Amino acid sequence: MELAINKEKYLSFETCAEILDSYRQQGSKIVLCNGVFDLLHPGHIAHLQAAKAMGDLLVISLTATPYVNRGPGRPIFSDELRLSSLAALACVDYVILTPKVTALEVIEKVRPHIYCKGDEYADASKDVTQNIDKEVAQVRAYGGDVRYTNEITFSSTRLINNYLDVVPSELKDYVKDLTQQYSYEQIADAVEAMQLLKVLVLGDVIIDEFVHCTVQGLTSKGRAPSTRFVKKEQHLGGIFAIARHLESFANSVTVASAIGNEPDVHRSIANQIKGSIDLNLQYAEGYSTVTKCRYIEQQGTTKGYTQLFAINSIDEEGLAPQERQKLLDSLEKSIKSYDLVVLADYGHGLIDSSMMELIQSQAPFLAVNCQTNSANYGYNLISKYRRADTFCIDEQELRLAFSNRYGDRNELLKRLQSHLGAQQGWLTLAASGSLAIQANGELVMTPAMTQQVKDTTGAGDAFFALASLSAKLDLPLKLGSFLGNMAGAIAANVLGNEKPVAKPRLLKFAKTICTF
Repeated sequence: MELAINKEKYLSFETCAEILDSYRQQGSKIVLCNGVFDLLHPGHIAHLQAAKAMGDLLVISLTATPYVNRGPGRPIFSDELRLSSLAALACVDYVILTPKVTALEVIEKVRPHIYCKGDEYADASKDVTQNIDKEVAQVRAYGGDVRYTNEITFSSTRLINNYLDVVPSELKDYVKDLTQQYSYEQIADAVEAMQLLKVLVLGDVIIDEFVHCTVQGLTSKGRAPSTRFVKKEQHLGGIFAIARHLESFANSVTVASAIGNEPDVHRSIANQIKGSIDLNLQYAEGYSTVTKCRYIEQQGTTKGYTQLFAINSIDEEGLAPQERQKLLDSLEKSIKSYDLVVLADYGHGLIDSSMMELIQSQAPFLAVNCQTNSANYGYNLISKYRRADTFCIDEQELRLAFSNRYGDRNELLKRLQSHLGAQQGWLTLAASGSLAIQANGELVMTPAMTQQVKDTTGAGDAFFALASLSAKLDLPLKLGSFLGNMAGAIAANVLGNEKPVAKPRLLKFAKTICTF
């Protein structure tokens, strides 16, 4: 059934400027309101009516679904439903679906005389996104002004979380308990404290390639999948993925690794690393940068991705001895100057016994993630390390480390914590959340922050990044787990490592999920 959207009130983002300019030339005063309007309520209506009274023409810019940063599963209503609801209001003259995260681009197009916000935005210091000041400056640059309404206030997020069946009961109970111990302000302060950390990220550089295809059927002779090519994209994976997560939280992030001389790899690094991450890369002649090419198909209404098959390009011989020694010498000079060393051992040969010894003996605070994958299954075990201040692995990696398929995972986690002498550690459990442990053996179970998943490729790295920062700051285990789980949930809803978890997005998610 087609929704009854008032088409006359709908303006295209691309062409709205010309139409609104004609009103401006006629002397009409244009008022702009921007938001998500996920659940239209009396507070919204009062706000919009007050906004309309400020001018002649009320324009609403509505953030399109892919650009809403309130966490996985939001908005709960589709673009069409939200547009239809707004267009049905008599006080609204036009609605624009905006394909942007911020209002800056729509302000540029609309150039309103009045940009109207609720009074909760009057104090810009409370703005999680840190965009309000930019929006105000943009409005005033075009000769407009900003006004705030002081009408009856409701919270869409609070109404949704409490009265609509969008948050699983287990998660709802967990968050209510969490927020009784830690306010949102305390959570935000903990995240802000991460800024002062100086972080070194060590491990393999991996180039992730995704070939999008659609399955047409099976070949008639070989019975292999026959696919149609759609597109190809390339992301920086491995330690670059972790570093890109970290850079939004810590002011100083350095990557140390080795790469080959492939021009396309160098271009990817230049295009995706814009100077906020320091590079200590050993450029090795004859060395091939690890590349993992996955052939994927997008599935159904959930838009999740299914991997059809993969091709890995890995240099089995690894770095030449002289190149490895250069990297070791460089690390030996600098490693003690960092607050936190994040070691991601993907098992592709860069981290050998000599590098392990250097890192374990000299890192001031060491976070270890030792991964099992198809290329190293059963050979790259975290138990080969003798020291880590914190760690993060999944259940399969834990069981392989102790050759124990069916034992009590709680006891295995305690064994690993004791073996490494870790202050804190995490076992990630996919859709079940995470299990954390601290030095006294206390265990904390945290549910997953979402059951909506597009691709899990980079979720573990995102969790590891936030958990490592939390452990270095010695945050309470429950709080560190919450931050790690949120980062993993955000990362599981983008393809691979296309976009890092940014601090404003994580804080917005935290504010959304903690509002009851």
